[in-house]
Amino acid sequence: MLVHEQLLRGQTALVTGANSGIGEASARALAAAGAAVGVNYVVNPKQAQKVVGDIVASRGRAVALQADVGNEDQVQAMFQTLFKEFGTIDILVNNAGLQRDSAFTEMTLQQWNTVLTVNLTGQFLCAREAAREFRRRGVRPEISQAAGKIVCMSSVHQEIPWARHANYAASKGGVKMLMETIAQELGPERIRVNAIAPGAIKTPINHDAWATPEAEADLLRLIPYRRVGVVEDISRAVVWLASDLSDYVHGTTLFVDGGMTLFPGFASGG
Repeated sequence: MLVHEQLLRGQTALVTGANSGIGEASARALAAAGAAVGVNYVVNPKQAQKVVGDIVASRGRAVALQADVGNEDQVQAMFQTLFKEFGTIDILVNNAGLQRDSAFTEMTLQQWNTVLTVNLTGQFLCAREAAREFRRRGVRPEISQAAGKIVCMSSVHQEIPWARHANYAASKGGVKMLMETIAQELGPERIRVNAIAPGAIKTPINHDAWATPEAEADLLRLIPYRRVGVVEDISRAVVWLASDLSDYVHGTTLFVDGGMTLFPGFASGG
């Protein structure tokens, strides 16, 4: 997995949306680096328990935590359960997200609100609870140089407009400004806040985009590096941003996209 098993030893992480895709890979990678991990999920508890079971079987520590990140009461209850289990939190990976795609003129208010509630409000609620605990506890120099680390999962679509995905693109643009604003505000308290913007990654959320050779070939036209990403590309970046190896990285978005934000359509002119 290319993760040093002692890098995050003694720390506790919470990963939202951690029972599949990027969240699952991130939870597994953080555990491999030594962190105790809260594995958040909304549905599919069996998969969340499998992630926890695999971590425990590898001599790690993990707990499954059910909560809808868009629900304030459930988020606060999730954090309290995490604290009872592991004492505190050092790392938040704000990963939970979804899509409800539609042509703009056909998009319903429910589709709009569902995406904004999970993708943006959910990140606000979880970051707020984590920051409150970071502030209460302060820096533990023997554990980390930072009082806490927040990694917000954004998307290349915080920069690239995406027709028929107005709700999703708007939510990720919001994540960018939320991350930068709270980084500005919380930095003096040694709370580090950054984001990762994945490009095309092979996950269940975009299965149709890469599931056949024809679909993958079409997708590769948008990726200068000429491969579709895998979840481990993101999980390794998560571990790095959560560790003291990146202690002077603050308020930035790390694009892990094979060059998608280079706008490859202009490579032959424009």
